[in-house]
Amino acid sequence: MSRTTTVLAFDLGAGSGRAVIGRLTKGNETGAERPLISVSEVHRFPNDPVQAGGRLHWDILRLLHEIKQGIRKAQLQYGTGSPIAEEVTVSLQADSTSIASIGIDSWAVDFGLLDKNGELLGNPYHYRDRHTDGMIEELGELLGRERIFAESGIQFLPFNTIYQLYALKKADSPLLKQAETLLMIPDLLIYFLTGEKVCEFTNASTTQLLHPVRKEWNAQTLKELGVPAELMLPPVQPGTVVGKLSPEVTDELDVPEIPVIAVGEHDTASAVAAVPAGGEPFAYLICGTWSLLGTEVSEPVLGPQALEWNFTNEGGVGGTYRLLRNIMGLWLLQESKRHWDNSGSSRSFEELVRLAEQAEPFRCLINPDDDMFLPPGDIPERIQAFCRQTGQYVPQTEGEIVRCIMESLALTYRRVLERTESLAGASYSGLHMVGGGINNKMLCQFTSNAIGRPVWAGPVEASAIGNVLVQLMALGEIANLQEGRAIVRNSFPIEEYEPKQSEEWRQAYVSFLKLVQ
Repeated sequence: MSRTTTVLAFDLGAGSGRAVIGRLTKGNETGAERPLISVSEVHRFPNDPVQAGGRLHWDILRLLHEIKQGIRKAQLQYGTGSPIAEEVTVSLQADSTSIASIGIDSWAVDFGLLDKNGELLGNPYHYRDRHTDGMIEELGELLGRERIFAESGIQFLPFNTIYQLYALKKADSPLLKQAETLLMIPDLLIYFLTGEKVCEFTNASTTQLLHPVRKEWNAQTLKELGVPAELMLPPVQPGTVVGKLSPEVTDELDVPEIPVIAVGEHDTASAVAAVPAGGEPFAYLICGTWSLLGTEVSEPVLGPQALEWNFTNEGGVGGTYRLLRNIMGLWLLQESKRHWDNSGSSRSFEELVRLAEQAEPFRCLINPDDDMFLPPGDIPERIQAFCRQTGQYVPQTEGEIVRCIMESLALTYRRVLERTESLAGASYSGLHMVGGGINNKMLCQFTSNAIGRPVWAGPVEASAIGNVLVQLMALGEIANLQEGRAIVRNSFPIEEYEPKQSEEWRQAYVSFLKLVQ
């Protein structure tokens, strides 16, 4: 006898969002017990930033509208009535296809501000907006980088929440003056759906304002920034049931009062939860618009070497921390393609990769994390400028530029992997790659070549699957993270890549280190 538990995960990325149904099936017709998870997309929608008044914003109400459409579509396909009791704990009947819960994950650092009446004060700023330019340097002078890192454990990135808030304060923003509550993006959307104001730990940890050991807001730092500490709500752990769809939403959508669960609301936290690793120490690469490479640790790593190498200690699922480094990632390819599309050359990603395969290897390399590549715009021209400034061959064709991006990313991964091992005091036999970027087989193979170790690629939908796992843990259907990862290993294909051309990549790495140092 088998039974199925169904949950709804919203996974919001910087370019698109999707509603994904996750189903956990336990047992089969013969009575054998082998839990399996399946995921299926029920709604996909664009998430395009909006330029207005010289600023770059998220269209948060459009995202809310699309989430509502996803709930409606999921209910029409899978909802056969609500199995939810009044209590927070949920007991599901066998073979239930009712939607047991909803969870939302998204990118980090961005937020919305609510006034004293609970109304949203303007569309949230996009993390690529330029209003934080220079803020890292100013706050470094004001507070000291050592103090900021000791009190947060977070990588210095120009768009972190701490710099956004400081920029608002410096601009004498009326938004900050009227604000009573700060909500990170998933929490803001949960508020619109449930009326409940919450703050989830994994996303809160990315702000560079949460103490990594005490897991409390740094009230003194906020005071010195001129930001009221009362804006920040006490963080709750992933797996907390935070509310249920409000009567207004259930009436609008004609759906039951489905519970909403705070998952690992930073999409990286959800993705790491779904890494199909066993019990041994492991390294992961979450590969998408951003690349995030690191490992899972039980305590934050806050020493001077982590500060010098600009690593981060973000909150994870199950009381863990994600010791990792943010890398610019496939944004370089995505933004290049957008530029070429606008210029009339509309090749697919697959065609661009084929052109890159035909280009000569290692003619030029870039530092993907150079700040010049962060803002939207003409990435190909910036790559050419970087190569020109560093005395290298200047790539001319689309294939040469794409190959430069792919090789540079793979070599960056090696550098960060080796530093992760040093900080964590561990050695990894290979690298788990998950996320949409693993569809780029060239990048997977290049990564294996660069690190000289196997790469295990899969699953693709890691963030959505991790979102589903945390919901199932909260519902009592999965005991813990280890059991969840074992189910992922059994449920989704993993493709293995073995290193090739080792000597050529070793020589390229030597050249790359000289370039980035």
